[in-house]
Amino acid sequence: MKVELVLPASKRDLRLDLFRGLANWLMFLGHVSTSVLAWFSFRNYGFSDGADLFVFISGYTSALVFGRRMLEGGFVFGTTRLLRRVWQIYAAHILLFVFYLASVHFLSNGFSSPDLIDRYNVAPLLNAPVETITQGLLLRYKPLNLDVLPLYVVLMGAFPPVLWLMLRHRNWVMLGSILLYFAARQFSWNLPSYPSGVWYFNPFAWQLLFVLGAWLALGGANTLHFLVRSRAILVLGLAYLLFAAVMTLSGLIPEIQRLLPRALFEAFNPNDKTNLAPYRFLHLAIVIILGARFIPIDAAGLQAAIWKPLIKCGQQSLEVFAVGIYLSFIGYFVLKTISDGIIAQLVAGTAGIAIMTAVAYYRSWSKRVEKSAHVPAGLPSLDKPHAAPGDLARPAERAAIRVV
Repeated sequence: MKVELVLPASKRDLRLDLFRGLANWLMFLGHVSTSVLAWFSFRNYGFSDGADLFVFISGYTSALVFGRRMLEGGFVFGTTRLLRRVWQIYAAHILLFVFYLASVHFLSNGFSSPDLIDRYNVAPLLNAPVETITQGLLLRYKPLNLDVLPLYVVLMGAFPPVLWLMLRHRNWVMLGSILLYFAARQFSWNLPSYPSGVWYFNPFAWQLLFVLGAWLALGGANTLHFLVRSRAILVLGLAYLLFAAVMTLSGLIPEIQRLLPRALFEAFNPNDKTNLAPYRFLHLAIVIILGARFIPIDAAGLQAAIWKPLIKCGQQSLEVFAVGIYLSFIGYFVLKTISDGIIAQLVAGTAGIAIMTAVAYYRSWSKRVEKSAHVPAGLPSLDKPHAAPGDLARPAERAAIRVV
């Protein structure tokens, strides 16, 4: 039995880094929650947004990195590498969780802004601090905007057996993921939240994006490559993206809403993000297909200097994401307290992205220094950059790894 990898092991797909960095920037802008910055985010122009793209790429890169580990060292070795990453994500979430709660409480009291407590869902901390912290450690309690990393922890924590099966029967695992998605929507499966309700990102539904990314990375892209070349898919895809933009904008602009039949408007508004509505999944799928069509892996423009900050943020995604979530709260507080004018909003957005980019460059430099300090001179590093076997690349670029 063999697993087909679509690119040479030394090839790195900069598109993954570029779009993951873009997802981080868009999520930051969207979380600041201001009238101007939201228009620079992905969510106002279609059904899917930066969170969808982030989860999909996370599944893709996880399959690339840890699939190789599992093929080379076996299930136990691959699982230990995966669980180490899960711990890193969990630790980042807890650190962000503590700073976030402390900042909301401090700024709310220090600047007489009690509305921050309710807006950012910090009231449970005041009512039952020990229980709230305990539930936070269990990932059941999540302040506003701290939903993505817990989802990431759960998906990665459940990934070892899924990956092991995908390396052998990827199509059956993909089918199982689709069935779980529809079952979760049909029977309202979700995880409980504290103090009430369910997870904002239903992991039983959102796993579909994560598994789809892994499936494509492990050779599934070859199966669907005809979609990238299809002219019919191009035309229909562009039409659907236009339709999605109109439906989304109709929820924001009353003049557009009045032009639409009421039943049509209500079918897509509000957007079902919690359970990953099928139209939302389709929107991201089309974005991925058209992205692969118009931005091939060897596109010369990917090396342009203008994209380097985005690519760097994508390469240091965890740190940049955590900093971006925290900065979105700080940005909202500053705009609410000092000024929420257009210029102030643009300055806040630019400053936040600049800080996120600086963090990415610092972490990249720091990792290089740490690696050079631990690798003796003349010996190659064992931590190679992730290759990208499968992002709808051409079948002629395949390389095979045999599973023993």
